[in-house]
Amino acid sequence: MALSIKPYIENKERIHLIGIGGVSMNSLAELLLSRGVPVSGSDRLKTDVTARLESLGAKVTYEHKAENVEGASLIVRTAAVHDDNPEVVRAHELGIPVMERAEAWGHLMRDYDNVACLAGTHGKTTSTSMMTLMTMEAGLDPTVMVGSNLPAIGGTLRIGGKGCFVAESCEYCNSFLRFAPTVAVVLNVEEDHLDFFKDLNDIIHSFRSFVELTPMNGLVVVNGDDPNAMRTVDGLDRRIRTFGLNAGADVRAEDIRDENGYYRFTVLVEGKPYAKVELSVPGRHNMYNALACCAAAEFLGVPGEDAAKGLNKFTGSSRRFQLVGKMANGATVVDDYAHHPSEMKATLTTAREMRFDRILCAFQPHTYTRTKALFPEFVEALKLCDQAVLAPIYAAREQNTVGIYSADLAKAVPGAVAFDSFAEIADYLRREAGPNDLVLTMGAGNINEVGPMLVK
Repeated sequence: MALSIKPYIENKERIHLIGIGGVSMNSLAELLLSRGVPVSGSDRLKTDVTARLESLGAKVTYEHKAENVEGASLIVRTAAVHDDNPEVVRAHELGIPVMERAEAWGHLMRDYDNVACLAGTHGKTTSTSMMTLMTMEAGLDPTVMVGSNLPAIGGTLRIGGKGCFVAESCEYCNSFLRFAPTVAVVLNVEEDHLDFFKDLNDIIHSFRSFVELTPMNGLVVVNGDDPNAMRTVDGLDRRIRTFGLNAGADVRAEDIRDENGYYRFTVLVEGKPYAKVELSVPGRHNMYNALACCAAAEFLGVPGEDAAKGLNKFTGSSRRFQLVGKMANGATVVDDYAHHPSEMKATLTTAREMRFDRILCAFQPHTYTRTKALFPEFVEALKLCDQAVLAPIYAAREQNTVGIYSADLAKAVPGAVAFDSFAEIADYLRREAGPNDLVLTMGAGNINEVGPMLVK
């Protein structure tokens, strides 16, 4: 008998979450608490997120200790928690079943009539957020799990009805292969997470397995302008709907106007006008995200005017081209989570369309393996700004076994400078940024701490 989280929920048995403060773990904890399930958990640090869970009734310990799991009936862990974790070791000794976070979500998804899973190398959080607002606008009362704070739902989780679930779906460690999509969206497919995947073919194979999870009466939405994404659906025996700007796409944009980096367009679904969209987030990549969402939303029965209203209301999620404020001299400070060269290019290209005098980009590379594997691509991306200012590489889960440093990037990018601390970066930007310049802090680590230092 395969392990499922559902009997533990029904019997209100205690479930213990290792890494309870993590993005999708805290959402899972909140969903369990809303169903009256006793929840305990552990994490290294107390944060606003864990404090909120404690206020909702979770018992959180800020240390990984063997005794934390005693008395629990089920353990849920993230992919980042390994078998040598003292809590996992103790759970095995006591015979308490242990499951992965994505597996738990997959069981829960099976309770919903429609599950829209949004996947891709880039744009997942933004598209999930767009889809959330579109389905809310249409009165579908979605349950939502998204990877970044979305103001419209007051966090990363919305508990709605059983008709519709909208879920951000990540390929790292093949997490999304545990999910249960009725609508699977593939935004794009590129090389990333090469600490887990062998190469691009391995990634395409993983996305192929993801779209195969869709039932025969479901829908696969795929970027028709992305050759790698199209490889994931080659010969697939499911209903497929392509989106893009090519004339052959099932869902495409026409009458496109670019107003200072913000796009206005009409969405056609299978040749018929569906929605007139005026995006409130800049960039051509967001037109693609919106087209993907329209392809899925129309299938789910969202009327075109509700789709347009939801898209127009989306003003961005946390750390996605997020306005931090203005410096004393009038320079604009924006923060962005881009940490892969393609995302950086999309963000910097967007910034280029917005008519600033200069773009100063304070970039913090994320992980040594990614920096080393994609070094030439990072150099090309950073050439799109007028001045690259580099912070030390953010280690995340790694040690620097490959011998790479931000100074190596600085040497390869004309005019770039590298510093050892955020304080030095902030001092440099205060001296260098002019009144009509854009200061862009960029990366998936803690580089977002620099923005507030500049606008105080």
